[in-house]
Amino acid sequence: MIEAITGIKDSEQEYFINMGPQHPSTHGVLRLVVNLEGEIVKSLVPHCGYIHRGIEKMCEKDTYQQVIHLTDRLDYLSAHINNEAVCLLVENALEVEVSDRIKYIRTIMAELNRIASHQLWWAAFGMDMGALTTFFYGLRDREYILNIFEQTTGGRLLQSYNRPGGLMNDIHPDFVKKIKEFIVHFRKKLPEYDELLTGNVIFHNRTRNIGTLTRENAINYGVTGPSGRASNFACDVRKKYPYSAYDKVDFKEILFTEGDSLARYQVRVAEMWESMKILEQLVDGIPEGPFMMKMKPVIKLPVGEYYQRVEAARGEFGVYVISTGEKNPYRVKFRSPGLANLSTLNHLSPNVKIADLVAIMGSLDLVIPDIDR
Repeated sequence: MIEAITGIKDSEQEYFINMGPQHPSTHGVLRLVVNLEGEIVKSLVPHCGYIHRGIEKMCEKDTYQQVIHLTDRLDYLSAHINNEAVCLLVENALEVEVSDRIKYIRTIMAELNRIASHQLWWAAFGMDMGALTTFFYGLRDREYILNIFEQTTGGRLLQSYNRPGGLMNDIHPDFVKKIKEFIVHFRKKLPEYDELLTGNVIFHNRTRNIGTLTRENAINYGVTGPSGRASNFACDVRKKYPYSAYDKVDFKEILFTEGDSLARYQVRVAEMWESMKILEQLVDGIPEGPFMMKMKPVIKLPVGEYYQRVEAARGEFGVYVISTGEKNPYRVKFRSPGLANLSTLNHLSPNVKIADLVAIMGSLDLVIPDIDR
């Protein structure tokens, strides 16, 4: 009957479905129009903009201090790191050298932020694959970090702790103690992640050789962070362009060559171990000094163009500013790691099953507000 009407044989029929834009299906408000043949993906088109808020344009009406609060709302799981990028840009433009105490605390907070982000990703990725227990394990361990954040900054997810020239306030008296307690706790718990998921044969079958991204294509698409390093693309900003206290610590840049969903998973798990190593090297050596340098109440950058990059949890986050010498920037542009990752999705998805598409999306670790802006 269908063949008589359409002239297309049943085996040749293709149809379109919408994945999203409801939140649970896509880790954010993203709509994918997926072209299917049976349950095989032929192609897809991402539709962004469902939570576009015009943050870049809003930044052009704000002072540099106010921009900090807007960067929180981009990749909200890398909020502290996004804040730091704006602060570094302002400080470098004004040639302000912050104290070593500020550098150490910023780096410690950034690595805590990275672990917390990877914990939530691990929790959700396992649940996408049908392992519900991972969600409870990941959120259980993430609470330790959120409590540390709340004690010092007053915020758990969005801190706005960084300020141009330093920090909002000094660390809590229990800051060092709580971090040490977390490291002791997490060193025992992280092996449970491997026991539960990493070595699971079903998980391997769902992720190995699924969504393979070559090193060449990772570079061509601008994929950075764990997704790029899983394709053997050495792109860690902390290594190539050290900032804050990263030149004072020893850690490995985690690289895999396979480039598939499993490799992207393995990079992030290994990075949590490396972040703990960084914390251990810094936490006992936080130097004395001011937590805020003397800054003018109204900050005006010299006329010119400025760019600052940092290593966020999902890759290179960049801030580009054009200044005309006024108290607010003339133009602001954010380099979003998530947008480059999303751009690979149609390249990675053809000829996989729709269930595999979920695995590919999860392994890319998309945070949609970072993409929409």
